[in-house]
Amino acid sequence: MIRIIFLILISSLGLALSFSPFSFSWLFAWFGFIPFFFAIESLKSKFKVFLFSYLEGIIFWLFAVYWLVYVTLLGYILLVLYLGLYFAIFGLSFYKFKNRSEWANVLFLSCVWVLEEFLRSYLFSGFGWALLGYSQYKNLFLIQLADIGGVWLVSFIVMAVNLNLYYLFKVSSSKKINYVLCILFLIGLSLIYGYFRLYPQKSPDKFLKVSLIQANIPQEIKWRVQERDFILNKYFYLTKKAIEESPDLIIWPEASLPCVLEEEPVYFEKVKDFVRKNRVKLLLGAVTYQKGLYYNSAILVSSDGEIQGKYDKLHLVPFGEYIPLRKVLWFLETIVPIGDFSKGNSYTIFKLSTINYQLLTFSALICFEDIFPEIAREFVKKGADFLVNITNDAWFGKSPAAYQHLSASVLRAVENRVPLIRCANTGVSGFISPQGHLFSFKDKYSEDIFIEGYFIRKINIPGHRHNTFYNRYPYFFIGLLFFIFLYGII
Repeated sequence: MIRIIFLILISSLGLALSFSPFSFSWLFAWFGFIPFFFAIESLKSKFKVFLFSYLEGIIFWLFAVYWLVYVTLLGYILLVLYLGLYFAIFGLSFYKFKNRSEWANVLFLSCVWVLEEFLRSYLFSGFGWALLGYSQYKNLFLIQLADIGGVWLVSFIVMAVNLNLYYLFKVSSSKKINYVLCILFLIGLSLIYGYFRLYPQKSPDKFLKVSLIQANIPQEIKWRVQERDFILNKYFYLTKKAIEESPDLIIWPEASLPCVLEEEPVYFEKVKDFVRKNRVKLLLGAVTYQKGLYYNSAILVSSDGEIQGKYDKLHLVPFGEYIPLRKVLWFLETIVPIGDFSKGNSYTIFKLSTINYQLLTFSALICFEDIFPEIAREFVKKGADFLVNITNDAWFGKSPAAYQHLSASVLRAVENRVPLIRCANTGVSGFISPQGHLFSFKDKYSEDIFIEGYFIRKINIPGHRHNTFYNRYPYFFIGLLFFIFLYGII
């Protein structure tokens, strides 16, 4: 029993570390499941398999999303207890089919894992955080596969390698070469594809100079009435410095306007006057109020100080921006800080003319909307040349949360082969190329969260962009896995 608990602990902690910000943390994901498999194989009953697999999941999620404690302890505990069930189901699948052909199990169990990730990303509004594929966001050669099968294909490859390594340790010496060759084939084919997608790259014929403003406003003062002038003046100060380098577009983060726009219009008038005076184009986040409803919005202000476009957030944070089944769960308002927002109803495409008179289009992803592949994909299908994620990760302190959030943005850029710009109040602000290269805003101490300043960069916009296979057929790979899954359980 002690051996099993030790293996479970090593596995769950190793997997949790693969979602940490350390330089080579992504390596843990390639063998993190192996101790788990050895622990489960030695158990003699389904109940024990369920119990220890559930324990694996609970320990993993306790460490992977511990930063939720900064927002809600009860929500953190309930979420961990729910998410642990996916590990329990996976463990039962491994146990039930352990006597089948090893090759069949590699394929079948990899399918089970990815289908569970897919289900988790959509069920009950979805929690698509810490997908196995996201652990590889720094592994540029591997993640190029995402333009074929999305983050799901990357998860599949990583899980398949874990299973092959497990069987490599188990089988006789004469069979080991088969698993070595399979691992080399999976990784080699991925790296070859990655090389050709990374190099060479076609020369773009459109450019955009963008400035990101990261003001690092502490969460505890963000909505204080007496701090409104201080917050706005801080944005003006940083923006004036950025204007000296003549950017085409300046971006402020999510809810950067320190009030509800329509309820305190004097502050938005100050923003418009500032924009008019300095002849700049500004995208900013704001809470807006229309017809009795509140929205988390992104607003594009033209250099004339007029609203050129507005986008209302489509996917709200459950138990954060709204309460699902409010009439039933009314008591939650007294336990956790929950907003009362309404979701938008349209995919807004902003139009932007650059200093060089080029016309570009883009869309905004607010907060954690970049976690959901379908939102980014739909914006690109509707014509967005690039994507912008405005967010605020100050809620979660100096934790891996900001980097876990960043990993999703990197995969969205690669899946759709478009540049993605991130602007956070604090978090990881920066620029992501269509190949997943990250150029982040850092201070002189190489810190990239809980710092303030501005970051300017000229980004390349593909001139003749063609939608990727994944963008056109997003559910092809998932459908294939589901077919294999059904065949495997018959």
